[in-house]
Amino acid sequence: MNHEERKKLVKYRIEKAKDTLSEIRLHIQNELWLTAMNRLYYACFYAVSALLLDNGIEPKTHSGTKQMFGLHFIKTGIINEESGNFYAVIFNLRQTGDYDDFVDFSEEDVIELIDPANRLIS
Repeated sequence: MNHEERKKLVKYRIEKAKDTLSEIRLHIQNELWLTAMNRLYYACFYAVSALLLDNGIEPKTHSGTKQMFGLHFIKTGIINEESGNFYAVIFNLRQTGDYDDFVDFSEEDVIELIDPANRLIS
């Protein structure tokens, strides 16, 4: 991928992160807590993957994305530890919601994560 293609993809992923974050309001209005949690994670994932790509880091998995984000941006202090901890939490919540049985989230679970997600994406 050349420099121009990389920049275009980074921009696309940032836009996708913001669009995904804005659609969460619809899931909240319809009390779709599990879906809202999933979309919260993906909004953050798109933003983090854009950051990594912009820095020439292209992990192949979601776990790899989390690991590279921590290694290159949290441990180095470029991004604060609070954002790193939040990304780890939202990663685990999405995993639980997608793969475990009899899991649902509440309105409070979702609402309390919107501001940290906004901060991470911005």
